[in-house]
Amino acid sequence: MVNTMTSDQTKVIINDIRKEVAKAIKGKPKVIDFVLTGIISNGHILFEDLPGLGKTLMISSFAQALGLTFKRIQFTPDLLPADVNGVSLFNMRSQEFELRKGPIFTNLLLADEINRATPKTQSALLEAMQEGTVSIDGVSHVLDKPFIVLATQNPLEYEGTFALPEAQLDRFLLKLNMGYPDRNAEIEVINSRLERKQEEITLEQVANNEDIIRLQKEYEDVHVSEPIIQYVINLVTETRNHPKIAVGASPRGSLGLIKAAKAWALVHGRDFVNPQDIQDVLIPVLSHRIIIRSGEFVSGNNAISILEQISHNVVAPRVE
Repeated sequence: MVNTMTSDQTKVIINDIRKEVAKAIKGKPKVIDFVLTGIISNGHILFEDLPGLGKTLMISSFAQALGLTFKRIQFTPDLLPADVNGVSLFNMRSQEFELRKGPIFTNLLLADEINRATPKTQSALLEAMQEGTVSIDGVSHVLDKPFIVLATQNPLEYEGTFALPEAQLDRFLLKLNMGYPDRNAEIEVINSRLERKQEEITLEQVANNEDIIRLQKEYEDVHVSEPIIQYVINLVTETRNHPKIAVGASPRGSLGLIKAAKAWALVHGRDFVNPQDIQDVLIPVLSHRIIIRSGEFVSGNNAISILEQISHNVVAPRVE
């Protein structure tokens, strides 16, 4: 049985994790908070960004700081579902089938360039992401907790790629991008590399598996008031009625906003959700859950700009 934390213990461990990961990831405190939000809420994360901006380093840094197992899969067109999940092989000595586990049996799974794999292989992740189980030769295997998929894709390269279907995009709680560092942060990156005299960055473990499970239990107790629920419904309804949006967010989008906002509030030291929390997580939660009309791209609109308009137009409640 995992005991709950006090409010002070929660704040200390969250700040320790932030500080440790920030030793490797310079100038990206908000992205660090979003990844921590995903882990605490047991939500999968999709990074859509250019190569070389630190996505892999971000994920491996969290694995070190949290003491979690971490594996990476480079998705390619010839990757098979068995390469992800594993296979059952017959042992001639024991005359029994033995499970050879694939890289999906881990706590943090980096699915690198996920859109380069075929839809059949992409779908191999669906059961694991939704159910926390993997089926191999008809036998279901439960994955260790926590289990978080952090996937990446390059938004500029389309040759030889397979766009993720809507059903799979919907499995990701958050869609993030690292973006270029500012000038001072990039100077820090260079100086840090020169000082340590090696490519690898070694971080201290400041938490463990039980700490993460306790944080996940703590986040479930974050309070969401009725005005906040109504605010979320108003925002999601607006995506369904907006003239520039062809397909609005589903009820899973509403649940995603509540889920992410609760973890975001906990990361920022509160046991209740306020309207600002909803606004902060709106774009990461909904930008991949809406489809805008094709003509809007010509006008310079995209999912982010339209969600910003919606956030500005929908009146936020006053919460005491």
